[in-house]
Amino acid sequence: MEFAVIAPVFVVMLLGIIETGRAVMVQQVITNAAREGARVGVFDGATDADVESAANRYLTGAGIQGATISTTPSPPSSAAYGEPVSVTVSILFDDAAWLNPGFMSGRSLSATAVMRRETVE
Repeated sequence: MEFAVIAPVFVVMLLGIIETGRAVMVQQVITNAAREGARVGVFDGATDADVESAANRYLTGAGIQGATISTTPSPPSSAAYGEPVSVTVSILFDDAAWLNPGFMSGRSLSATAVMRRETVE
């Protein structure tokens, strides 16, 4: 009798822990993808496509698809020496969830990396 009462609560808690762990992992992956994109964006001649390619390479390696990547300024090579280049990666958690996202449904995870332009054309 006790197991019949406790089992559903335990299973729901277990699934919640799994999805929360997935959300934390996806947040870290998109943070690293934004950082990789920003690293590419600070070089001479960098384009938005170069930045997106670098970030998507990282995301694909982690098995995440469907992220939106934006760069400021656009193109990043238009920033002057020492000015910031910002790369933002965002994704709906519904697109990255392993299970039914439940309480995270409809929420967006986002990460931004900012680096200074270090080379001069």
